Amino acid sequence: RNSIELHGSPMTSKETSTTKRLWWVPGPLIIGAGPSGLATAACLKDRGVPYLVLEKDCCIAASWKLRTYERLKLHLPKHFCELPLMPFPQHFPTYPTKQQFISYLECYAKRFAVEPLFGARVDRAERDASLGLWRVRAGESEFISRWLVVATGENAEAVTPEIGGVAEFRGRVMHTSCYRKGDDFTGEKVLVVGCGNSGMEVSLDLCNNGAHPSMVVRDKLHVLPREIFGISTFGLSVWLLKWLPTRYVDWFLLLCARITLGDTEKYGLKRPKVGPLQLKSTTGKTPVLDVGTLAKIKSGHIKVVPNINRFTDKGVEFVDGRKEEFNSVILATGYKSNVPSWLKDEEFFNKNDGFPKTRFPNSWKGENGLYATGFTQRGLMGASIDARKIAEDIATQWNSKPKHLPCGLL
Repeated sequence: RNSIELHGSPMTSKETSTTKRLWWVPGPLIIGAGPSGLATAACLKDRGVPYLVLEKDCCIAASWKLRTYERLKLHLPKHFCELPLMPFPQHFPTYPTKQQFISYLECYAKRFAVEPLFGARVDRAERDASLGLWRVRAGESEFISRWLVVATGENAEAVTPEIGGVAEFRGRVMHTSCYRKGDDFTGEKVLVVGCGNSGMEVSLDLCNNGAHPSMVVRDKLHVLPREIFGISTFGLSVWLLKWLPTRYVDWFLLLCARITLGDTEKYGLKRPKVGPLQLKSTTGKTPVLDVGTLAKIKSGHIKVVPNINRFTDKGVEFVDGRKEEFNSVILATGYKSNVPSWLKDEEFFNKNDGFPKTRFPNSWKGENGLYATGFTQRGLMGASIDARKIAEDIATQWNSKPKHLPCGLL
């Protein structure tokens, strides 16, 4: 059994003292049923270790199912995105669609019999030093386990910037997590705030569906072709990094970008002085892989505009003082980790950004049975690497430790 109920056991914490349903989880407790949590569960099952997955939403891969736009595709080739122990179907295209990826994840969960406890939003998790166990509170239940795997990922919560005057604006304002498809905005003037991969793709989707998008570019960014000489830019980079220093690979990527995309600075997209791979390594900022947006910018169908100073009743005022009217504003301002809001541990996770303090490849393991998967800033491939390591480490302990209830719970 994945968990055993200890009827009527009192739960006591620093915040409350009340009787709740108390569950003993013999194996690890995994928080989150996205790709990272599913991968960890599958790897544990493959090694014969029981587990329990807690998921706050009503389904697996909720971010993909409930909070992504319809035209979304994987930005990297499928072999870089498959989870451990199960490749993508051969008939899937190189860049699977959102629906294909969701189908893959559902088949993955079914194959490895991953059955999360849905609707279990974790309010608090902390280590009980007296028992040497992790106590995780979710609503009216508390779960206790030797191991805690944080798999809520880098994109748990939408980041919504505070912009003055938003209450005055008469149009729609939404985050990309609420955006679904461009034909909901046909004929409208739409301002997209943000120029990462999501901002670029949403702008393109709007343009292709008869809207008139403008895109706010606040910072310098690297735009690269998705493919170079018919080969995935990411795949080519991974291969080149086996033989060359990062600075030489960056030089090659920027040369290819200049040849295929031209001088992006002419269109308001200034490049950082640091190369794309070095920038990714030091800051986690991902280069944009162009899927057709740049051509629309060059043709004038997508306008590039400066940052917003404030909203007006009919639109916005930019930082250069110019005002423009818009029907809708879409915030492509990214996501963040929510770990600091519920995990009471300041040793492993940084309370400011919600990431492990130790970076990849050593970000997967903390102290006292605490683990993290999906915080590598290396996408699904990084999450899969974490999942394998975590399962191997826990399996070693599982096979050497007694399986009975700790005496403090009896």
